[in-house]
Amino acid sequence: MNIITGKVWKFGDNIDTDLIIAARYLNTSDPHELAKHVMEDADPDFVKKMQPGDIIVAGENFGCGSSREHAPIALKAAGVSAVVAKSFARIFYRNAFNMGLPIFELNETDKISEGDLISIEMDKGNIIDINKNITYKFHPIPEFMQELLACGGLINYAKAEMLKKEQA
Repeated sequence: MNIITGKVWKFGDNIDTDLIIAARYLNTSDPHELAKHVMEDADPDFVKKMQPGDIIVAGENFGCGSSREHAPIALKAAGVSAVVAKSFARIFYRNAFNMGLPIFELNETDKISEGDLISIEMDKGNIIDINKNITYKFHPIPEFMQELLACGGLINYAKAEMLKKEQA
C-alpha cells in the first residue's frame, strides 16, 4: 500500500463536505449507499465516470464545512484511492486518516490535469505524473499515519493493537 496509482479527477478550491456527500443522504451510514452519491453536487456524473482506484486532485481547503465522517467514508466506498489537494480542512484531514482514506498535501495540484495517471509513493513523498513524466515532492506521511492507512483506519488499527497485546 505504499504506492497508489490512479486516474485523476480534478476539483477546485473549497470543496466542502456537503459537495462530497450532500446532507440529504446523511440519513444512512451505509458506505455503499453513500458511495452512490459521492461528489454528486460538484459533478452529477462523477460516480458514473470514475473507476475504483481513481484519485481526486483538488485545490485549497478540501473537506471544509461540516465535520462529518460520512465524507471520507463515501469517497473510500466509491473507490477513490486517494485525495491530493493543496490543503485540507483540519477536521477532514483527521477524519480521512481515521477512516483509512489516504490524503496528501501538494502545492502543485494546478500542474496536474484531469485524466492524467499519477502514482503516489507514500513513504518516499513523491507524486509522479506519469503522463507528463514529472515528479512532485510532498512531506511524507508519518509512519504512524501510514500504519492507520494500512489497517484501513483507526478502528481497525486499534483492534489490531489489542489483538497483539492479547497474543503477547
